[in-house]
Amino acid sequence: MKNIFRIVKQLLTSAFCLFPVISLASCGSSSPVIIWTDRPEIVSYVEFFNVAQNKAKAVVVYKDKLAVSLPPAKDEQSPDIVIGSFLRNSRVKKNFAAVDRVFNRSQINPSSIYAPLLEYGKVNGRQYLIPVSFNLPTMIFSQKNHALVNGNMLIDSDSIRDSACKFNQKSKEDLFVKMGYAPSWDANFIYQLSKTFGAEFGEKGTAFSWNADSLASTIEYLKSWTLEKNESTSAEQDFSFKYLYAPKQKLVDSDRCLFAYIKSDDFFDIPGEQTESISFRWLSKNEKIFVNDDITSLGLYRKTKNAKDAYAFIEWFFLESTQKNLLERAMRMNLETQTFGICSGFSSIKSVNERVFPAYYKTLLGKMPPEDFLIAPLALPSRWESLKERVIIPYLSEVTNTDSQNTVKSIDERITVWRNQFN
Repeated sequence: MKNIFRIVKQLLTSAFCLFPVISLASCGSSSPVIIWTDRPEIVSYVEFFNVAQNKAKAVVVYKDKLAVSLPPAKDEQSPDIVIGSFLRNSRVKKNFAAVDRVFNRSQINPSSIYAPLLEYGKVNGRQYLIPVSFNLPTMIFSQKNHALVNGNMLIDSDSIRDSACKFNQKSKEDLFVKMGYAPSWDANFIYQLSKTFGAEFGEKGTAFSWNADSLASTIEYLKSWTLEKNESTSAEQDFSFKYLYAPKQKLVDSDRCLFAYIKSDDFFDIPGEQTESISFRWLSKNEKIFVNDDITSLGLYRKTKNAKDAYAFIEWFFLESTQKNLLERAMRMNLETQTFGICSGFSSIKSVNERVFPAYYKTLLGKMPPEDFLIAPLALPSRWESLKERVIIPYLSEVTNTDSQNTVKSIDERITVWRNQFN
């Protein structure tokens, strides 16, 4: 499904590059709402919007690098609405207009949206971005190993480490034939864990800042985990090379490992028949879940030429009834390109997750965390994905390796290289 989705995304990108705006005559309006997005799902939502009401019409322009596409080039048609990831940065006020009045003039109650995510979209107390969807860090395991895993909804790193250790098993040759979990298997797990330890990655100029003490504590914690429970990074990697080559849901079901780390959207994108025997917990610390960085948000472009109709779309989209219809429509059409939930994530509207999602994702019943459990990311630079991939992930992978004898390049050194090569 992911491969099909990528193909459709590429086709959309090509199509919108060639024909960025649909014929105005076909929209039945001389001034449609122009929506820029990096979420291909928005195309289907706009199609539904255009037939569901007669107040306004909308068209979509796909932008693969949305966060760095603003402001528009001189020869581009400006957007009215922007929907995508990594929009929350120091340039929010330069790119977007405040949208506080959407809560005053419509049926949308701000209390219907997760408070930490709503706060994420504010600058100096004013609402510039409205959260659309989000994802959570997830640990999956086989239901047959349920007795080894504590709790019903959350799991912290200590519980993962200790349960995983009990699962470990060696052969007569003193080699691991079962290993519960190893930090070195997934650098994204290390990154997410560093957030729970207070790494506080946030925007600073074109790069980022972080809490050095908390990051150092994370590194020591992970190295101790590896040395005390799994012997060494080499032992973890040898085991991974021998046994961990199947999809994550199959790995935990094979009884070779106890846990696997995965983003919630990736987990719920797996066909249901492959996850019938799989359980999950949200990765947390002290009953706090650090939401994944790529929150999808909606903003009203500050130079919009069609604010009235743009507000009509916003008010329509953030109704529970609308999102229920969007989910029902996607399931009914059984689209091969269908992705999880709303914009490949949980809805920012609490009632949609609590009342609508479980009808289609039955394992979510009773598993949605309350809003006070959620911690939104800090403002991040628009090129955060590149920085994370080329600076943070390599650094964390190297610095937590218990066998490395080489001096590890610092984050600052890596940022300098990144600036020279990719900025």
